[in-house]
Amino acid sequence: MRTSILGMIASTTGGTTSADRLTDLGGFGSNPGALRARIHVPERLADRPSLVVVLHGCTQTAAGYDHGSGWSRLADRHGFVLLYPEQHRTNNANLCFNWFEPGDIERGKGEALSIHQMIEAVVVAHGIDRGSIFVTGLSAGGAMASVMLATYPETFAGGAIIAGLPYGCASNVQEAFGAMRARGKTRPDALAALVRRASDHAGPWPKVSVWHGSGDTTVNPDNADAIVEQWLPLHDISGSPSTTDVVDGYPHRAWRDAEGHIVVEAYDITGMGHGTPLDTKGTNALGAAGPHMLDVAISSSQRIAAFWGLTASTIAQPEAAAHVQDTGSAATAAGVARRVTRARRLHPEPQPAAKIDIGKIINDALRAGGLLK
Repeated sequence: MRTSILGMIASTTGGTTSADRLTDLGGFGSNPGALRARIHVPERLADRPSLVVVLHGCTQTAAGYDHGSGWSRLADRHGFVLLYPEQHRTNNANLCFNWFEPGDIERGKGEALSIHQMIEAVVVAHGIDRGSIFVTGLSAGGAMASVMLATYPETFAGGAIIAGLPYGCASNVQEAFGAMRARGKTRPDALAALVRRASDHAGPWPKVSVWHGSGDTTVNPDNADAIVEQWLPLHDISGSPSTTDVVDGYPHRAWRDAEGHIVVEAYDITGMGHGTPLDTKGTNALGAAGPHMLDVAISSSQRIAAFWGLTASTIAQPEAAAHVQDTGSAATAAGVARRVTRARRLHPEPQPAAKIDIGKIINDALRAGGLLK
């Protein structure tokens, strides 16, 4: 019952029926978290390819999230490998990763260890560059991405958290409710200390990209700032962002380290609700809109891949070249202009996030389960 109630509040990110581009990975270790492992390996790989670990949201499947986000299409284009850990209903009735359970969010335990075992198996099998491994996720998957970055920071060069929460903000279901409604511990030094205590790693630390919709009523957007505040002290950064600009119509902040590299960035997708930002039309179209896969004229998948340096080179594919020729028309250019205008119209008109009535949701869930009249 515990996970059923949480699942009603966590990202109810329904998947979309689609072709499954993923295959199963078997025999990757002891798997204490009892997770399924799915992978996508392009026919043409880069030399010493990168690896991207993608964590779906609640009620989603790995294949459904891949279809919506377009990550496997990017992998084909740029020659990197994908790993999709997938939750089982026996672990969580709503297919949420258990980002708030101590037995699953500590180094060497539960789901965190299972995901790390999967990574190691893929690295060995496909000659992955150990300095080019990344993790991203949506909502509960975003919170689990925070877990992986904190518990195995030496494994990752970077991460991206979409509509997620900072590491260590909850250690039981009640605290999870509170963190989703507002935010966790507020002081940046306290937030960073949670990551420092999660392993014996002393740096360097992964770079992090944070994405959140200002109209999100499922996970309070203040959690995006908490994630930023958690990671800035780890990179010895404090104060205002180095850069504040507008990207595809949305506010973007970036913080640079002492060497001038962007190591933390944040996108505020003004007016957007709970989900992954997509751009599914025009020249740079990628992915498919659906429940909590939201077409708002900016592709988080492509922007994140570029932030990680995965799009610097492209694996030659005749089909892709033909597609580019077909989309270079005046009609397509007009469509791109319309999408940019639409996105920028969202920017000055954000929708405030409504307050979540946790008590009502819990009571409704108890009634549905026959535990309350």
